[in-house]
Amino acid sequence: MTQPSTIQIDVRELPPRERHVTIFSTFGQLAVGQALELINDHDPRPLYAHFQADRPGQFAWDYLERGPHTWRVAITKLQLSPNHGQCCGSCGGA
Repeated sequence: MTQPSTIQIDVRELPPRERHVTIFSTFGQLAVGQALELINDHDPRPLYAHFQADRPGQFAWDYLERGPHTWRVAITKLQLSPNHGQCCGSCGGA
């Protein structure tokens, strides 16, 4: 069975405290190349920072709609590089 390339999630009806947990849980279940289309009632810029901190290099972020009442963002899961999380040696271990 083929997985859909995009999974849509509308978090406008979720309590704010559940939004990031739901988004990260759904993103974690995506296959490489799949996208999560997020629908929100505000610019999810803080979520982008959260992804940058927790999942660096693991996602692509593309705005599909930028308000003023609805924001839509495609968050695509990327393939990790073979040395992800390993020291590249360029800093000399500093």
